[in-house]
Amino acid sequence: MHAVVIDVTFNDASAAQAELSQLVPQVSAAPGFVAGYWIALSPNKGTSVVVFDSEESAQALAKMAKGAPAVAVTMDSIQVGEVMANA
Repeated sequence: MHAVVIDVTFNDASAAQAELSQLVPQVSAAPGFVAGYWIALSPNKGTSVVVFDSEESAQALAKMAKGAPAVAVTMDSIQVGEVMANA
């Protein structure tokens, strides 16, 4: 399994929350999707961790995220890594 980890800064936290109602179903419908978590770390910072069954599927989401227009958030980093363990 591989995970996509995206760190963001909220430009508009309310708008970012509202966008999740559309984003979450799109991501969860992606090929190879296993699980996803969208986390508010503070009033102006967040992160998401989306796990896929293969590196190829994770890289596809990372590529899509890099090309996506972002208004409610600024994408600070997008990384793909191998899941070493899960519980």
